Amino acid sequence: MARTVACHVLGCKVNQHEARGLQELFRQAGYEVVDFADPADVYVVHTCTVTHLSNRKCRQAIRRAVRTNPQAVVAVTGCYAQVAPEEIEAIPGVGVIVGSTDRHRLVELVEEAAGRQTPVNLVREWGEEEAFEELPVYRWSRARALVKVEEGCEEGCTYCIVPRARGPVRSRRPEGVVAEVARLVNSGYKEIILTGVHLGAYGRDAGGMPLAALLTSLVAVPGLCRLRLSSLEPTDFTADLLQVLAANEVICPHWHIPLQSGADPVLARMGRRYATTEFAGLVRELRRLRPGAAITTDIIVGFPGETEDLFAASLSFVAAMEFSRLHVFPFSPRPGTLAADLPGQVPDEVKAARSQRMRELSAALARRYAEKYLGRTLEVLVERGVPGRPGWWEGHTPNYLLVEFVAPGPDLGGDLVPVRIRQVGRDRLVGEAKL
Repeated sequence: MARTVACHVLGCKVNQHEARGLQELFRQAGYEVVDFADPADVYVVHTCTVTHLSNRKCRQAIRRAVRTNPQAVVAVTGCYAQVAPEEIEAIPGVGVIVGSTDRHRLVELVEEAAGRQTPVNLVREWGEEEAFEELPVYRWSRARALVKVEEGCEEGCTYCIVPRARGPVRSRRPEGVVAEVARLVNSGYKEIILTGVHLGAYGRDAGGMPLAALLTSLVAVPGLCRLRLSSLEPTDFTADLLQVLAANEVICPHWHIPLQSGADPVLARMGRRYATTEFAGLVRELRRLRPGAAITTDIIVGFPGETEDLFAASLSFVAAMEFSRLHVFPFSPRPGTLAADLPGQVPDEVKAARSQRMRELSAALARRYAEKYLGRTLEVLVERGVPGRPGWWEGHTPNYLLVEFVAPGPDLGGDLVPVRIRQVGRDRLVGEAKL
């Protein structure tokens, strides 16, 4: 009977990708993957540490695994494990602790830990010549696959624990990226999503190939229909990169560009290396190069020193940028970061109220952007059938609008389908296929 493994992942898409890669390592070693709520021989908790709430959720997941099967090996990996291994080691029942390195050895470490009384703790600092760690690729759906090409961040934003959790920039070798994308395309994947902890820093380590050059190589892969970039910092858009984005329609016209605040004094306290005028100029240029492009962003509210006037300025700037969607986060002080000790900490109730106002603006902006496409026919990459609704399918457009549509007939999973948009729903467009 096959041994079983269950995985629980918290945090960003990079974490999601890595967790699926870890599952694949266990599959290749003969394990059967089961649900995290079920009894298993091994539990893997892939952690996040972006907020104190993330840490708490990680500890809860670890304890839940131990309760479900006290005889199992519980392995804890990822960002929280990297920055606070002693907190995890103090939880009874943990068998393996691995941070943001050596995860490719997880199966070996789990089998080494079986029967031991003390945890195998392999958390370590990064070496000077640390290489990018290869894990199996994550197939996001039948149509889309996520390919991680970069690890680490060196930006040093005052609120962010990521440089401590992920270490310095390490780039995957370009020939490996191109070969992986070619294999996926030949396997039938229509869209490849490039991701990294700081994707725009690709190639900065050891004088490697810059992101613009990597994209030029990738768009030449025969049969690639869509290439999507997960997130880029405002300062990542070099002249060469802008030229590549403008010249290649294979690259999806959707860019997630973290703004964090629409008030310059707050940006300065955050350690962000741009002003709102520069950000606005970048957005105008992207929309000139690719008309109709979707620009999404991250916003932190309640950062230390953010007065009501500064919040109002941020709200106004966000509205003027006409983003297609926002991800809104109330500031969460992280021990070990500069922002945790800054004066002018904002009360939680004020942060909650500002978050609500910013999310209301996000909903209005998203609807305004989506309504531009009423009556138009859009190309949708079908990712799955809509659960419980036979004949209905869903997927994304190149500019990352989620579309649900009716098309009775054969399985459309993985197909590119023209869909006429009839309605704007709460979080998606609704239409009918034009086959």
